[in-house]
Amino acid sequence: MNSGPWKFIVLVLAIIIIIIGSFSGGFLVGQAFPLLNQTKNNDTTATTIINQQISTSNSPEMDKLFEPFWETWNYVLGQYVDQPVDQTVMMRGAITGMLQSLGDPHTSYMDPEMFRQQNAPLQGEYEGIGAWVDVTGEFIIIISPMPGSPAEEKGLKPDDQVIAVDGEDMTGIEGNLVLRRILGEAGTDVTLTIFRSSSNETFDVTITRQKITIPSVSGEMLDDNIAYVQLINFGDKTHQDLRKILKDLFKQKPVGLILDLRNNGGGYLNTAIDVTSEFVKQSPIMYEDFGDGERITYKAKPNGMATEIPLVVLINEGTASASEITAGAIQDYERGVLVGKTSYGKGSVQNWVTLQNDQGAIRVTIARWLTPNERQINKLGLTPDYIVEITEEDVAAEKDTQLEKAIEILLGKN
Repeated sequence: MNSGPWKFIVLVLAIIIIIIGSFSGGFLVGQAFPLLNQTKNNDTTATTIINQQISTSNSPEMDKLFEPFWETWNYVLGQYVDQPVDQTVMMRGAITGMLQSLGDPHTSYMDPEMFRQQNAPLQGEYEGIGAWVDVTGEFIIIISPMPGSPAEEKGLKPDDQVIAVDGEDMTGIEGNLVLRRILGEAGTDVTLTIFRSSSNETFDVTITRQKITIPSVSGEMLDDNIAYVQLINFGDKTHQDLRKILKDLFKQKPVGLILDLRNNGGGYLNTAIDVTSEFVKQSPIMYEDFGDGERITYKAKPNGMATEIPLVVLINEGTASASEITAGAIQDYERGVLVGKTSYGKGSVQNWVTLQNDQGAIRVTIARWLTPNERQINKLGLTPDYIVEITEEDVAAEKDTQLEKAIEILLGKN
């Protein structure tokens, strides 16, 4: 096989460690990058709503509701043994607890530093170990490493659990707090204790954090005149970069196209619509259902560059959120076939609201999304048309069976 894409393929089995989170989201060491909604309830609108809610807090009903809260707050201020208490930390803890009480793993609070780190990867650069992770479970779980990252080089894999950081047991520690311990300045080391359920082994891995630049799109021509494009995430520049790469590749008149969405943790919703429209001309691309019964339909945009060329899409457990929107639309319209393993299953939409006075941000689930055929993929994922595994032996031999299957399909050899 052509050796070019292999530098990206090792991450197929070396999946997952640092973040967003779908989606997203993934980017410093966090959770799968969240699927961000930039259409309804954007930051400005959401902040206005919050301000309106605060203004109603002077009502007798709200005063009575919050009596126990202020009673507790004042008691701690006056009686807690270690004085003075940090009221900012208390405030942030109250927000964290409030959102956790909703029971939604994708609704959470981020303090200012975490919010800054979380957003860095979509802009193409950050400092950390280089992997997407899910912070919503009992332990942080690896979702996908970034190409060429320290996490990938150390061989972290999908479903690896981080059970200790620098020798400290993370049992019972909230995922975002664990994430903060994994993050750090470039050049510093962090030792993660990993439990790998597939082999029932526990081991330590020491990773040197780096400053990581993340290209959101890459592409090249493979043997047999087949074009290959990989999307790492759905960031601010992904769509424009994709069009540039497609333009260059199409000058060589490829007979088919492979779109690699493996270990793509997601990103921005608007970017997902733009990217999908390059491959699918039918509408809708997806539906977005809100709690009040409202539905928003997202239509394909015109003039897609790759709506006719034979297409195969590669997915795996690290394909999440925005990347599932693209893969789901392609599958529903039979625009192409999916090859690989069942995707992550992130079918909800989160909105980030930046809090005032640089106090971080809250991420709130505001909707569910469905594929064009109204499939709900949350916690289910997308099932490939061709299920293909990559074994440990394949990785050792630098053999990408999923990519090989995609090539066979495009050449009519399947």
